[in-house]
Order: sequence, then structure tokens, then C-alpha cells
Amino acid sequence: MAPRNSPFRCLGSPERSQRRFSNAGAFRCDPYWHKIPIWSEVSKKEFLQYRWQVANTVERASDLYSFLRQVLPSEITLYDTTSTLGRTGSNLSREEFIDDVRQAMRQAPMSTRLTPHILSLIDWTKPIDDPLRRQFIPLKSSLVEDHPKLTLDSLDEVGDSPVPGLVHRYPDKALFLGNFELFSGHPLNSPSNREYLSVLDLPGILSLLHKIRWEKVFSYIENRTTIQDVVISGGDSFYLEPEQIIGIGERLLSISHIKRLRFASKGLAACPSRMLDPQDRWTDALIHVSDLGRKLFKSVALHTHFNHPNEITWITREAAQKLYSSCVVVRNQTVLLKGVNNGLGTMKQLIRELADMNVQPYYVYQGDMVRGVEDLRTPLREILDLEHQIRGTIAGFMTPQFVVDLPGGGGKRLAASYQSYDEDTGVSKYIAPAVKGPGRVFEYHDPVKSLGKGSATSIHCDKRR
Repeated sequence: MAPRNSPFRCLGSPERSQRRFSNAGAFRCDPYWHKIPIWSEVSKKEFLQYRWQVANTVERASDLYSFLRQVLPSEITLYDTTSTLGRTGSNLSREEFIDDVRQAMRQAPMSTRLTPHILSLIDWTKPIDDPLRRQFIPLKSSLVEDHPKLTLDSLDEVGDSPVPGLVHRYPDKALFLGNFELFSGHPLNSPSNREYLSVLDLPGILSLLHKIRWEKVFSYIENRTTIQDVVISGGDSFYLEPEQIIGIGERLLSISHIKRLRFASKGLAACPSRMLDPQDRWTDALIHVSDLGRKLFKSVALHTHFNHPNEITWITREAAQKLYSSCVVVRNQTVLLKGVNNGLGTMKQLIRELADMNVQPYYVYQGDMVRGVEDLRTPLREILDLEHQIRGTIAGFMTPQFVVDLPGGGGKRLAASYQSYDEDTGVSKYIAPAVKGPGRVFEYHDPVKSLGKGSATSIHCDKRR
């Protein structure tokens, strides 16, 4: 922590912001969670406690079904005329809906970790079409068969992992998977995954094993002077203990050639109250590492993950303001998802609201070709059109990059930088000379169901650069 007279301290110091945001009575906003019957008597003070959020997080499928029985109406109207449920303008019973979820949970490769904050933001009177429900709770009737070109490790993270828990794809950047599953051969850390990735609990021996593995990662980074930038993720740095945030942060910042650290976490979107809880030390740990980085003239940032404006509440804004006043740089990565944020109005609103919270809209990703989310992927033409319509509507430094994370390990490329894109076949081709050399071509495939539904004029061009 920088001393009070340090030139590196912001006017809104962590101490000042902690005093400001530790008093739940200062919030003059409605308790949106009261619409959930079991939480109708929960006070603001209690709801803001991270310990309460954890205790009431839905993690088991059986608990999710029980929760749904409490919040769903007895009959659900099918408002969406494009619904894949097979009928519209009629009703679906509560148990039919729950059975649809149950079948999807059995088939789709996802875990469940839904906080009270997220569950309170879903419109349970219209659960079929709600954009947050579509993100986090699948329906079997909406699932689409995986693309035939899909592979288990679609981004070739295993191929780019020189030691377990580290992905080194770009020459100067590495991805540190802090909570990487110790006994897994395939780190599926895709930004388009529907769920909050489950991570191991770290008591006793598992914590020791993590530290042993981390030493191998640190040693690799120390001996690769080309690495200047490290992203700490794996599956979510929110589930690292405060001591681990500090330990990892201080160790990496002590390496002379490391200039930039980024902690990747959906926590600000999934559980923003943690940032305001004076009894929880995770945010203090992040601020400590951020302050230390600034003192060393190194960059430390938090990269978070909002996909829809409905994920933003007054608690989110207060949490973002606390981070901003504590000099923590926050950037956002969004995934383009069908039926969630692929509408122009929704995406523009999300970008604007992020910018207004001083959260930089950093990336909008084309959905990855990964298992169980084909119903959420969009054709490339949609992200190209969104960028075309959005660019120029907000300051350039608050305009995100619209990118594709190339299958096969080509890394992130601007969506519009394709060498060729044929809407008839749904195949776009890219090269990544700085990552894999100039000779290799990477292909991205549109969802099969989107083929033949494009504009009358097909994009079929060859871009020579």
C-alpha cells in the first residue's frame, strides 16, 4: 500500500473508499432480490455480505430444481414466436419447464454456480426469453447439435501449455490458470462457456499441490524473458483466496521482465456485493496488488465479463465506483450470444453502461466452437454488422474490439480481418502470422442452422494484405 503522501495514491484512496462503501445504509435503491419469495425479508446489509451470497448460491442441480419450483408461475406463456419448444401462444407447465432444464443439465457439459444476485435478476414470469436465463440455465428443447468441426480443446490450449496450468500462445503473453483442475488434461477456459466454471476447493493437500504446480509456472515465466504480460485466470480468479491473489501478484510483479498483470474474473458481474463487503478481503488484496504495480510502474487490471445490461444493478455501479476510486483499472470482455446480446440496441446499451461505470468495453468475442453452446453461437456476419453499426457511436477508446478467438490456437483476430468469408458455406478463413507463422490458415465455421439465412448478397471476398 502506498503511503499517504505517495504520488502514486489516487484522490479516492482505498481507505476512503472502504469507509464510503462499508455502510449499507448509504444505498438508496430498491432491494431487487425481494421479488424472490425466499429472500423477501433479506435486508440490504445481509444481501451485501459475501458470506451470505456464498451460503445461498445454487450449486447442485437438485437445488436448482427446488429453486425453480419456488419462483416459476404454475403456467408459463411462450411469448417467443421463434421458440424451439415447438409451440407458441400456449402455456407450458412449471414441471414441464423444470424437466426441460433437467434434461439439458444431463446432456450439456456445465456446472452450476448461480449467486442470489444473478438469480434475482432473471424475469421468472418470462423465463423462456430472459437473456440471463438463456446464458446460465439451459433448456434441452433449445440445445443444438454441436458443429461437426468442433474439437474438445477447440482453442488448442493443451498444445500451447508448456507446463500444467500455463498457456503460452503469444510470444509476450501467458495465461496463468490459478485454479486449473489438477488432474485434467484439458483446460476448458473458453470465454463463451455458459456457466461459471467450477473450481476445486483448496484445503490441505490440494492447496499444497497447487503451490507446487505454481512454482513450476513461476520458474517457466522467470526463464522466459520475452513474457511481459500475464493473465491470471483458471477458471476464475474470484475463487482464489485473498492471500493467493497477493502471493501470485507479488511474485509476478517481482519478475523484472513482467510489465503487465490482468486478473480475469466474472465476479463483478456475478457477485458485485463482494467488492463492497468490509468483512471480505478479496477486493483489498486486488487493490494491494494494483497499488504495488503502480508503485513499480507496472500495469495491473481486472478483466471482467458482462454480456447483457440486465446484469448491471445499483450494487454493480457502486462496486465499479469503488474499484475506480481505488485506481483499479477494469476492462470487460463480452461474448456475442444469440438471443442474449446479438441485437444492436442491446449491445449499444451494454457498451454505454459499461463506459458510464468506467469499465472499458475491451472485447466482443465471436462465440467459440465449444461443446453444448451451439444454440448460442451466431454467424460471423452478425458481429461484422454490429461493429459496422456501433463504431462511431461512442468514443473510440470506449469502442470494443470485435474479435474471433481462432479455433486451433491462432489466437484473437479482428473479426473483420478475415482473408475470405463465404456466407453460403459459413466458412471464414484467417491467418495469424505473429502467432503461428504466415503459412497456416485457420477456419471459423458459422452455426449450421444459420446457413442460407444471410443477406441476398453473400460476402465472398479475398483480402490480400
